[in-house]
Amino acid sequence: MCGRYVHTSNVEAIARLFGITGPLPNTAAHYNAAPGQDLPVVRRHPDTGERRLDALHWGLVPSWAKDRKIAWKLINARAETIDTTGAFRSAFRLRRCLVPADGFYEWEKRGTKRQPWVFTMADRTPFALAGLWEGWRPEGSEEWLRSFTVVTTAANPLVAPIHDRMPAILPPAAWASWLGEEPCAPAALKALLQPFPAAAMTTWPVSPRMNSGKVDEPSVLDPVTPDDVVA
Repeated sequence: MCGRYVHTSNVEAIARLFGITGPLPNTAAHYNAAPGQDLPVVRRHPDTGERRLDALHWGLVPSWAKDRKIAWKLINARAETIDTTGAFRSAFRLRRCLVPADGFYEWEKRGTKRQPWVFTMADRTPFALAGLWEGWRPEGSEEWLRSFTVVTTAANPLVAPIHDRMPAILPPAAWASWLGEEPCAPAALKALLQPFPAAAMTTWPVSPRMNSGKVDEPSVLDPVTPDDVVA
C-alpha cells in the first residue's frame, strides 16, 4: 500500500510541471503527507478541459457512502481490480487524477518492528501518482467533500525487498490519457499502471519518527542506518 508520501514542491512549480491554469490552492509542504489531510491533486475540468490543481481529502469517500468514515479504508485502490471494485469503478471511468509527489514511503518488516524507507526519483524531481477522485455530500448538507485515493501496483525490483506494493507512477507521456484528455480504452488505461522502472529511482532508510503522522518536518527525510534505530 501507499500510506504516506512526500509533497515538497511548491504549487507554482507544480503548476508549471503539469500545465495548470486557473487559481492555485494555498497548501503547505508535507514531508510526511498522511491520509486525512487535504493535498494538491491535478484534475481535468469537465467543461473547459483545462487542468486544475485543487486540494482534496486523502481517503476516498464514494458518492453512495452513508458517512465519511469509509475514507480510512479507501486511501489506496489496487490497479488489478480498479475497474471492478464498487468503490472505485465509477471513478476509474470518469474521475481519474494525478497526485503530485516528491517521494513515497514503504515499510520493511524487521521482527516486530517496521523500518520506513523513502523512495524518490534518482534526480529528485517531482512525479505523478495515479489517482481517482470522488465528490460526496452528506444527506441534508449543501457542502461537498472532494476526496481522492492513490492507485497501487506490484513493486518494482527496488521496492520489492521492502514491500510487495508501490504507488503507480505515471510518466508525463501518460498524463493526458489518464486525465481523459485523449481517448483511451479501459484496458489501455489499466496497462499504464505498471511498476515504474527501478533504474530511474533511488531509496534510503529514514527514522521511524515519521511513523507518526504528526511528525511532518524536513528531518524525516534524513538518512539513517536501520540497525541503529530498529532492534
